[in-house]
Amino acid sequence: MNESLSSTQIEIPFKHQQSAHCESGVISALLRHHHVPISEPMAFGIAAGLGYAYLPFVKFGGLPLFAYRMPPGSIIRGLTRRLGITMYSETFRHPEDGMRTLDRFLFSGQMVGIQTSAFWLSYFPQDMRFHFNAHNLIVYGKSENEYLISDPVVDVLVKCDADSLRKARFTRGVLAPRGLLYFPKSIPPKIDLEQAIRRAILYTTGMMLYVPVPILGIRGIRYVANKIRNLNPRREHDNKLLLGHMVRMQEEIGTGGAGFRFLYAAFLQEAASVLHQDRLAVIASALTAVGDEWRRFALNAAKMCKGRMPMDYSLLANQLLQCAEQEMEIYQQLRTEIKQRPTTL
Repeated sequence: MNESLSSTQIEIPFKHQQSAHCESGVISALLRHHHVPISEPMAFGIAAGLGYAYLPFVKFGGLPLFAYRMPPGSIIRGLTRRLGITMYSETFRHPEDGMRTLDRFLFSGQMVGIQTSAFWLSYFPQDMRFHFNAHNLIVYGKSENEYLISDPVVDVLVKCDADSLRKARFTRGVLAPRGLLYFPKSIPPKIDLEQAIRRAILYTTGMMLYVPVPILGIRGIRYVANKIRNLNPRREHDNKLLLGHMVRMQEEIGTGGAGFRFLYAAFLQEAASVLHQDRLAVIASALTAVGDEWRRFALNAAKMCKGRMPMDYSLLANQLLQCAEQEMEIYQQLRTEIKQRPTTL
């Protein structure tokens, strides 16, 4: 791109809306921009984004990974696949190619979603930056050497200088973004929202109830509960590091474990209206209560780590088991409710 074009100002008309989670927030915003009226909770639910995983072989800050949602990228793929939407996506070997392509789309009037590292985004305060390479946002324009950005976790539109955005898009490490950019390429004239909801609920409940791996789904929650119960009291320092890490993964990284339960509950409330099945709204209230229990677990663990409560591994284990039992009952009820009407999987 020549110098005159790179210095041109472009701003694509776009309505910013803060959301609970970056990936579901970006894809729902992109679809609304393309006249597909879908909320973030509906996007998250149809994408089958809810989950649980304990991955001791994947390290985050030197400690095992605890995940409360499906892997990064799965929300966009799951949502668009179930709605029959074709996405354009591209990654790059060289940062220069990635930045040129981004400019080319912007100047053609096409705003794009991109994957970044939150650490390098210049509009985040220094004390809020952390090395997470799967943070999604929307670029909707450019002004001189700054890009105009709609970050779904920020309440206002922001700007990021070109050098910082280049670093954020092409950082290395786990989940390296490789300059990924994407946008809807083809949207069907009519979307079968009802069938997409049913298929997604059956998929999520099946994953949480029946996956034959002991570290995933309901079995994974129970596995972690037993692991906490059997921690060696003589290794309290190491135990506090693990519990503190669990609290951060659950409540500070992204939307968090409880937050995803609240988001899925909001999806079920919307689904109750779309499917004309009021029972789904009752189940949504029960899932909200489970989210509250996850929050109480995190609060107790944090107090124990800070010495404000006696260390009680059995208490924490029992709270997690309670979450597991309540979620199991909820997912069983959901499958029963959804199967009352036929669907094609």
